[in-house]
Amino acid sequence: MRLAVVGIPENRRVALFRAAAERAGLPPPEVFGWRDVLTTGRVPGPGTLVRIDSPGEDPEVDRLLRELGSGRPAEVAEHGRITGAADWFAGLRAALARIEAGGGRLLNQPADILTMTDKPRCHALLSAAGVPVPEAFGPVGGWAALRASGWRRFFVKPSHGSSASGVMAVAVAGPKVTAVTSVEVSGGSLFNNLAVRRYADEEVVASIVDLLAPDGLHVERWFPKAGLGGRVLDLRVVVIAGRARHVVVRTSTTPMTNLHLGNARGDVAAVRAAAGEREWAAAMATCERAAACFPQTLQVGVDLMFGVGWRRHAVAEVNAFGDLLPGVLADGQDTYDAQVAACVR
Repeated sequence: MRLAVVGIPENRRVALFRAAAERAGLPPPEVFGWRDVLTTGRVPGPGTLVRIDSPGEDPEVDRLLRELGSGRPAEVAEHGRITGAADWFAGLRAALARIEAGGGRLLNQPADILTMTDKPRCHALLSAAGVPVPEAFGPVGGWAALRASGWRRFFVKPSHGSSASGVMAVAVAGPKVTAVTSVEVSGGSLFNNLAVRRYADEEVVASIVDLLAPDGLHVERWFPKAGLGGRVLDLRVVVIAGRARHVVVRTSTTPMTNLHLGNARGDVAAVRAAAGEREWAAAMATCERAAACFPQTLQVGVDLMFGVGWRRHAVAEVNAFGDLLPGVLADGQDTYDAQVAACVR
């Protein structure tokens, strides 16, 4: 069996997958760089088992995807700038079609990757399957519709964003509007900043929403999260071959729990004890039901929220590239070991 990975060659995701293959006694997977896929069309061919990894963390790949999606020349975006998400998504669709046409056996299906990367579509799929998710607002044209809706607490998310880029936790109380977000406004553009900030000026909040809206928005009611030790929390659960295996607790003093924003990992055992075995098992079963919506894809990362009081839970997102959990082991395997083992059974 020949393994291949489409990814960013210098990225640790690729290195970790190659290392797992070597530990399993397999030849090192051949690496097909995203830049090559986008510029030369070089993709894995028949007889190859193919992992498609994230095209993120490479400004040139980001530019090439936006250019492919728009059909127009594109420039490398300033570091952290939030721009061209709809073009990027269209480019990803075209690039995945190239990979699929190569004839390799894909461990994660392009159609599934695209659905998981499209928040409104993914939410609708999960909801139709009976997976608990927060209520969605529906198509959003801008701030005016949200302000007139009567919703008081909600999350605004770019339809095709990742890593909390552009995400806002908004609270409305009469004339008062506040938003917690990693978005920074500078010179009429939006940037994803590692420092979470709070805006209390409705004009600023409205301008951010309206700048994001042309590339698509997904809005959900705020799901009040459980917490421990004065910090709210949620889980990243990696489901591999249908089984919820690897779990990381993400804790924060703000509504944004992404670890790259300076937040901290929590204690899985403490969360499990607080929830109780019955609720924990139900939450893990929900993660597996969410993954079952993508039956042709080997692994997915599910963001699972326990509600205040620990008696309910909901899925926040499902991530196509959510298996980067360094140092997290289940049955002595990291997420990459488990995926390789599932391939060779």
